[in-house]
Amino acid sequence: MTVELDAIERTALLTAALRAAETGREDRLYADPYAARLAGRAGPSLLAEIRAVTFPADRPRSLPSTPDYNAIRTRFLDDLLRSAAADTAMTQIVLAPAGMDARAYRIDWPPHVRIFEVDRPVVLAAKEDALVGAVPRAGRTAVGADMVTGGWTRALVAAGYDPALPSAWLLEGLLYYLREADVHRVLDQVREVTAPGSLVAADVVNAAALTLPHMRALLDVFAGWGCPWLFGTDEPEALFAAHGIDAVAVQPGDPGADYGRWPDPVPPRSRTGVRRVFFVHGRRRAS
Repeated sequence: MTVELDAIERTALLTAALRAAETGREDRLYADPYAARLAGRAGPSLLAEIRAVTFPADRPRSLPSTPDYNAIRTRFLDDLLRSAAADTAMTQIVLAPAGMDARAYRIDWPPHVRIFEVDRPVVLAAKEDALVGAVPRAGRTAVGADMVTGGWTRALVAAGYDPALPSAWLLEGLLYYLREADVHRVLDQVREVTAPGSLVAADVVNAAALTLPHMRALLDVFAGWGCPWLFGTDEPEALFAAHGIDAVAVQPGDPGADYGRWPDPVPPRSRTGVRRVFFVHGRRRAS
């Protein structure tokens, strides 16, 4: 069966292609044996477009290195989830959106963990096609729902997720594609269905990353695909605090978010007018 994905949905194929490329490196930060299958034929073509603008043949690189960023992000979030899952009380992990993420299949999870994968039905159908015969390493429940149009939290609960129990959430590769009102709506919905102490993690760019002239080549690729970057914030901790999550934000290259792979200087947070990306993670507070 051939499943047609729209522009934003196809970015999941790009992520899978990046993970397949990382898996092929001798110095890889993780191994994803399913990534090439999940990337399909389209994923490598999308990655080739990103590489062409990131590593131009006629001038030095001025854009952030997407392959290094994606490798660090994946490993950082892997480590975060593994740490959370070591707590026997943390029985629920939610990947929202799940895209072509293979964490349910490639990570050795403790037996108490159940993974919920939320995404549009067409994305989950494409994933099922790509992973025929693969066996997840934890209980896995796919929840077909759109996180922007609403109703997805009801679908998640109907699928067996318990809002009264602690949970760990990944909002990976999502927020910069959303309008600001939708970012706040999604974070509000996460707050409504998480128990105090639950972990929430996401990646987000800063506002300058959406407007700086030297970012234009990369931004134009995504806009040309039909999925422009729409949201950025210079205060990710404040954003998450407004939605009941006490969070910290680190940048690739910071201690604990480098793994020897980030190729660029990390500007101090006080410096303005520079591109940034943040890994934001924290706990849902009690009130």
